[in-house]
Amino acid sequence: MRRTHPSLAVHGALSRGVFAVAVLVSLAVLFAPADDVPSSPPGVDKLVHLLLFAALAASGRWAGFRAGVLGVLLVLYAAGSEVVQGLSALERSASVADWLADVAGVLAGLLLWALLSRGARG
Repeated sequence: MRRTHPSLAVHGALSRGVFAVAVLVSLAVLFAPADDVPSSPPGVDKLVHLLLFAALAASGRWAGFRAGVLGVLLVLYAAGSEVVQGLSALERSASVADWLADVAGVLAGLLLWALLSRGARG
């Protein structure tokens, strides 16, 4: 039976800290004014959304949040961020495609955590 390093334990200080950093990064990325968003080739923004929400989901699971609750909250957070972008003074636009990339990221992060935790147990 493989043992994980104590610093990788679910609910540990490191896991909660990593999740907190992921949340702070998401706030900076999702709610930066349009002038602060760098230009990029087409599709890169969707990749950023996917990776950001995958990081939130995987680190949230590591921090001890239940998958179902975390998944629902992250999908709602993704939808809310798109609404805020579309209705606020950020001068950004709401995008269903961005939201779909966020949802795909949530699913990918939850799946990644499930695979990693299964491998660590057996």
